[in-house]
Amino acid sequence: MSNTQRALGIHGPTLPPIGLGCMGMSEFYGPSDEAESIRVIHHALDNGVTHLDTADMYGVGANERLLGKALAGRRDQAFLATKFALQRGEDGSFDGVSGRPEYVKQACEASLTRLGVDTIDLYYQHRVDPQVPIEDTVGAMAELVHEGKVRFLGLSEAAPETLRRAYAVHPIAALQSEMSLWSRDLENTTLPACAEMGIAFVAYSPLGRGFLTGAIKSADALAADDFRRSSERFQGDNLDANVALLARLEAFAESHGCTTAQLALAWVLSRGEHVLVIPGTRKIHRLDENRRAADVTLSADELAELDKLAPVGAFAGPRYPEVHNSLLNG
Repeated sequence: MSNTQRALGIHGPTLPPIGLGCMGMSEFYGPSDEAESIRVIHHALDNGVTHLDTADMYGVGANERLLGKALAGRRDQAFLATKFALQRGEDGSFDGVSGRPEYVKQACEASLTRLGVDTIDLYYQHRVDPQVPIEDTVGAMAELVHEGKVRFLGLSEAAPETLRRAYAVHPIAALQSEMSLWSRDLENTTLPACAEMGIAFVAYSPLGRGFLTGAIKSADALAADDFRRSSERFQGDNLDANVALLARLEAFAESHGCTTAQLALAWVLSRGEHVLVIPGTRKIHRLDENRRAADVTLSADELAELDKLAPVGAFAGPRYPEVHNSLLNG
């Protein structure tokens, strides 16, 4: 693996292979510190981690406002990605998904305001709305491109056929979906479909929601309001089995002179030259650890060994609670 930048689809720019997911700075992973989060974002920009990822639903808009503060006076240094479609009430309640054309435009205007920018670099539909033809949603997104409010379009957790239908309306630069040694579900389906269509695959949760850092070996390591407490992978016998598998990956990483997190990121990047990763963190030392994964090289023999250590389906438990599954691979 090299530090060479990677293309965001056929028509998009080149970006560093490792970006920064900002979700956890505002919600889902326990308490956070806004001032420290801004320092992390500035450190990222100072060290070439310019691809920043957020969404309007993270913190019910708070994450976009955080990015807006962090990018004040530094907007031209960042490639800024955000998302729409998952609707939430002011109290944080989840109110479904919308891909209605009129909602697309309302959501974009609200994101531009919260971010304090004139243009969003990459605008994703966060989840596919099964009630609205993808052609209608992407048609509305394409109008945002023509108006100069958005530069490139993306989808998240979309099936290959949905991508093809969307691309027929307007070029899709990126698909953002989960991919890691912890979650290899899309490796033989969606991943090659993206390569075939010239679409970048942006892997979220490439560290298995933090599990592959080695920092979570007991539910006691999670804050009381951490959403991972609701995940079966972090509970009971599943967690015990996953910790045992993690120990084997830790030994492999140590023998290869890198951390388990760096090994995990290098593995995802090895899936294809069209793959980028956006690991999230709220700590500068973790950011530095992650970005150095771009310099970790895995040989064919080492990749084969990892396939034996952590084959598809090796980690115990589903990646999402059942209630979320209807919105995956839409």
